Amino acid sequence: MSSAFYEISGEKKWRILDDLSPEAVAGKEALTQALGIDPVVSRLLWNRGYRTPEDAKAYFSLANEMLGDPFVLTDMDKATERIARAISTHEKITVYGDYDVDGVTSVTALLLYLKEKGADVSYFIPNRFDDGYGVSDATVTQLASDGTELIVTVDTGITANREVETAKALGVDFIVTDHHECCETLPDAVAVVDPHRPDCPYPFKELAGVGVVFKLLSALEEKLEGVDRITAVNTVALAYGDLIAIGTIADVMPIVGENRLIVKLGLDMISNRPRPSVAALIDMVNAKGDQRDKLKKKKPQKISSSFIGFTVAPRINAVGRVSSASLAVDFLLSEDAERARETAEVLCDANRERQEEENRIVRDAFAMIEAEHDFARDPVIVLGSDDWHHGVIGIVASRITERFGLPSILVSFEGGEDPYPSPEDVGKGSGRSVKGLNLFDALSSCEDLLVKYGGHELAAGLSIKRGDFAAFRERINDYARERLTREALVPTLDADCEVTGEELTLGLAAEIEGMEPFGVGNPTPYFVTRDLVVREIYPISGGKHTKLLVGAKDLTFEAMCFRMSEAALDLYVGEKVDLLYSLSVNEYAGRRSLQLIVKDRRQSAGAQDRFNAERTALSTILSGEAPAGVTVPVPDRNDFAAVYRLIRETIAMGEHYFPMRGMLSRLSTDPAVPFGYLKLGLILHIFREVGLISLREEGEDLYQADLCKTDGKVELERSTILATVKRIASL
Repeated sequence: MSSAFYEISGEKKWRILDDLSPEAVAGKEALTQALGIDPVVSRLLWNRGYRTPEDAKAYFSLANEMLGDPFVLTDMDKATERIARAISTHEKITVYGDYDVDGVTSVTALLLYLKEKGADVSYFIPNRFDDGYGVSDATVTQLASDGTELIVTVDTGITANREVETAKALGVDFIVTDHHECCETLPDAVAVVDPHRPDCPYPFKELAGVGVVFKLLSALEEKLEGVDRITAVNTVALAYGDLIAIGTIADVMPIVGENRLIVKLGLDMISNRPRPSVAALIDMVNAKGDQRDKLKKKKPQKISSSFIGFTVAPRINAVGRVSSASLAVDFLLSEDAERARETAEVLCDANRERQEEENRIVRDAFAMIEAEHDFARDPVIVLGSDDWHHGVIGIVASRITERFGLPSILVSFEGGEDPYPSPEDVGKGSGRSVKGLNLFDALSSCEDLLVKYGGHELAAGLSIKRGDFAAFRERINDYARERLTREALVPTLDADCEVTGEELTLGLAAEIEGMEPFGVGNPTPYFVTRDLVVREIYPISGGKHTKLLVGAKDLTFEAMCFRMSEAALDLYVGEKVDLLYSLSVNEYAGRRSLQLIVKDRRQSAGAQDRFNAERTALSTILSGEAPAGVTVPVPDRNDFAAVYRLIRETIAMGEHYFPMRGMLSRLSTDPAVPFGYLKLGLILHIFREVGLISLREEGEDLYQADLCKTDGKVELERSTILATVKRIASL
């Protein structure tokens, strides 16, 4: 290609999803009148497809969710029949799971249920370092020798064709429950329960691995206890809803349909009657700093999907990444509060270890990208190393994809300590993708180069020999170049609708809380508000975050910019800004206030247009000509004095660099009457012309200046620039 396939840019495209057609406007008004809800909430509902009062009421009540018959899943009848027989005849059952949170919660839920029903059951989760991903022949052979007669996989197994044959040869039956994409040929197991298998008519395809387990438990409850479907569903949900919710959220499954209700039930369970292990972990997370032994609490934590996804789940996941996921299962099984607290601390320590290793690999990977990746040619970032902890590379791949907006695959090779690495060394890899490139399909196109692979559209795992790595990198980039466009790779932020400051109220925020839980498919609502005046800027947490006070007319809002330093925000007091944000309610000292949680910001379009027009006008005037379409200001004595005083005070503090926007912020004491770019630029150049200051342009809108020694009073009237300004202004 003649130009870069992808160019790194900090700019993001904002997309407003609001339907503003006459039909939509009328429909939203009808929802507002029928339900008595905030008009902004009506807009959200309409845009998300809930366009009648009945649909909207069902959305809030979740009346239509989770009624799917589990026996509609292909092979569910066979799976329940075989498990029921194993329970009744006391056959040894092994639950075989994956080592991520979805797998851990799946194992825990099925294990608890089967034990309650009197089964002889144990579990196995492969060690990330010793066993690798998925089912292996060696493990199947070992389980058979230990007396296992039935293996039930959860969140794994859909590609275990060879391993199922091994089990059959050893006299071990196999049931696969999974939710990953299927290959053309399914394992020849007693039952293969996966909503993605082509012949499965189950209508809801977006179940997590633990969601499939939930359907399996519901079906077993019907069969074993002889109860109706709704009773079975309620029994299972009330017993294991927290585990199902945690696994579903952690695996980033769409929070719609059945998932939305089970996540809501699970979050309620965690809030009101958490199992000892989950309660201990939340207490540990909420403990202040190093005061864990005293468990000094912060304010009560709201149990939301984001809290589970970003705080609880990573700690459950961490032990599987740095040691063994079995510890996480044992933790979730714990009924002893003190033991659960001790293990929760181990999980938190493992998470810190994971974070440290993650940051090291991120630094290493970013340096490799800068040195090696050809952005002019390759849309997929593929990196390999002998020095990476393969339990962490998936998280690093996520950060790389987020940073560059490109699919990424990281591979950690074995045998790196050998001075002569072998082409037969097997590396374990993890990848993340972007909309527009199905990563599972991309890996399928390279199947002959891979030892093993599996996953989803946006995330996948693989194993590959060192000798095939270069060919794989070339092949997958060839595949991606045919399917990805530059436009698809421009980072895009979606906002549900544009609102004014007057529409932002605590009541609106409370109604939006009624739309939870949020997640993929039912995302947190985001809004855009334009032309907000920046009134104050406060760095917090040592400058890691920034708090803004922004205004719309006589209203003032607190806007939190997490993980954005004041310098990174590049905003000044007095400027007008457009914000893209979500709403939150802050509770402090018994007072509730509205907060804007900022996702992105930009100088308001109107202010930027004026800025650009005045910058062009300044260049025109300095060339001796009159600018078109701009009113030329004539600075007065007070204007000159204010600018000179600002320059003198700044230099007295040892600073000689002057950004135009920063100077305007300090000069514009009244937002209604801004000082103006053109006026400031003219004054600076007049000062240089008459010898009051030295002035050198260091970049766009950035000057370096110093005071000059002068003999006596300097007459500004002798400036030819000032004379030109007066002449143009008089025309």
